[in-house]
Amino acid sequence: MPWLGPDLQTLRNTLRRPRHSLPAGEALIFPMDDGSGDSLAGTLHRPAVPAAARPLVVLIHGLAGSEDSPYIRAAAGAVLARGHAVLRLNLRGAGPFVGRTRQRYHAGRTQDARAVLAHLAAALPDLTAAGVVVVGYSLAGNMVLKLMGEVGALPPMVRGGVAVSAPIDLSATSRRFLKARNRPYHLWLLRQMKAETLATPAEPGTAEVERQAAVRRARTIYDFDDGYVAPANGWRDAEDYYRVNSALQFLPAITRPTLVIHALDDPWIAPEPYLAFDWAAHPALVPLIVTKGGHVGFHAARRGHEAILEGAILGGGWLDQCLVRFLGTLA
Repeated sequence: MPWLGPDLQTLRNTLRRPRHSLPAGEALIFPMDDGSGDSLAGTLHRPAVPAAARPLVVLIHGLAGSEDSPYIRAAAGAVLARGHAVLRLNLRGAGPFVGRTRQRYHAGRTQDARAVLAHLAAALPDLTAAGVVVVGYSLAGNMVLKLMGEVGALPPMVRGGVAVSAPIDLSATSRRFLKARNRPYHLWLLRQMKAETLATPAEPGTAEVERQAAVRRARTIYDFDDGYVAPANGWRDAEDYYRVNSALQFLPAITRPTLVIHALDDPWIAPEPYLAFDWAAHPALVPLIVTKGGHVGFHAARRGHEAILEGAILGGGWLDQCLVRFLGTLA
């Protein structure tokens, strides 16, 4: 099937539900050091034939996803085949820890990524000796770009980053979700966000009681961010959360190789922030901005997608081929 149009590209994994078999992995737990008592979970896979001096790849899912999202499993198989160890990481309150954390992930929670990286360096020095490449999809793509651009806070072990379909302007993305054509996506995501958040009961007498009441009242993702994400993390409102955490402002500070993959027909994310940014002025950034591909889609039948800024036309399995080729430039 050619998967024509941005919506079929976006929905392909939902419609087909590919499993992407992987070899057995090792379950890892990453305690957070912020006093919350929360932990993150992930699954580590070691390649059958390890390749020397190849960095560990950390894959991070998007909103309402987990380590078992099809795009995460597909990418894990691709990089394992190339000889990289790979960690499929669940964000805080996702995957095995839905309903088991006091706090939850958001688009700018880079401190969790840094805590995981520190744990990996201490516990698995053999796998991190060649460095780490952090790969984020959708919401986690914004988080990875923010991480890469946080001057003075990026761990030396990070050799590069990859962001796929990242909402680099969070306010613009929130407004785009309100368009009538995105209503089915919007309602589905909002249901998932509410279910994940309300899976952890609020302790009586705490501020979480009112925040969860705001979650139940929310009719839009903006309402959710305004009534829950912002106050739970110390921001004034949704616009304050978006302003502080949008990756667009962090792009100019990125100095380590970072691949940015995005489709201009993404139904969830407006193209203007990508088109307006001066990519050529920032040589560490490798933009692969293509005309077609949907949101975390890029499912090619026989031909790849035409890159309008940089990058070559590739064949099927386009997204994972891009990732593998980028890793090859770092090895």
